[in-house]
Amino acid sequence: MVAQQDEQAAEQNDGRVAAGRARDRAAVVLAFVSGATDAIGFLALGGTFTSVMTGNLVLFGTGLAHGEADVWAHALAAIAAFVAGAAIGTRVAGTSSAADPVWPAAVNRALLVELVIFAVYAGFYWGSGNHPEGLLMAALLALNSFALGLQSSAITRFGVSGLSTTYMTGTLTTLVVRLASGRPLKDVSHSGTLLIALVVGAAVAAALLEWAEGLVPALQLGGVALALGLGVWTTRRHGQAPR
Repeated sequence: MVAQQDEQAAEQNDGRVAAGRARDRAAVVLAFVSGATDAIGFLALGGTFTSVMTGNLVLFGTGLAHGEADVWAHALAAIAAFVAGAAIGTRVAGTSSAADPVWPAAVNRALLVELVIFAVYAGFYWGSGNHPEGLLMAALLALNSFALGLQSSAITRFGVSGLSTTYMTGTLTTLVVRLASGRPLKDVSHSGTLLIALVVGAAVAAALLEWAEGLVPALQLGGVALALGLGVWTTRRHGQAPR
């Protein structure tokens, strides 16, 4: 009986470790998607961010002050869409519970919704000849912001303090605090990886906008699909692994 219990405990621990690794990898992929999507919003969809709401609030304020309707209207659309996405993401993914496994299946449902949103955006983006303008540009900006708002709230379901794929100011602050307090590099490596993924995603998206505009939505679709694939594999194989 004791040997059997030890074996079960070992299996649970292995499942917990494997699920945690999959979650961390998915977070890096989604940070890459966030960086790419923010770059797309800023460079191709009206000079507005899709996840950096602090920046959008500033753009909204300056746009109002200077009477620049395009600036404040785009910023307001992005903010409203992000808030709506975060609210719906909470309803789809739920909230964190101590009884949750490492990777709750509800996160997969939220990622699937995000993938569908990006697919709708991609269809209209390609349908415009890769050059959306006017109201279509604003609508696609809102779709991207909605997707990242949903992603942001879904990630909180993991229940991991400080884990974010969009709010990177907090990640950067956490990294600096841990380094300044003398924590080992292994304790801060994941935060650093998330920040690098964000930058790389933005760089790749900017390059594609310059040289291969038609591939831009595929970058986002591929990233979310990969994260969703990791989630489906994890919940099927380690779905009951407790935290």
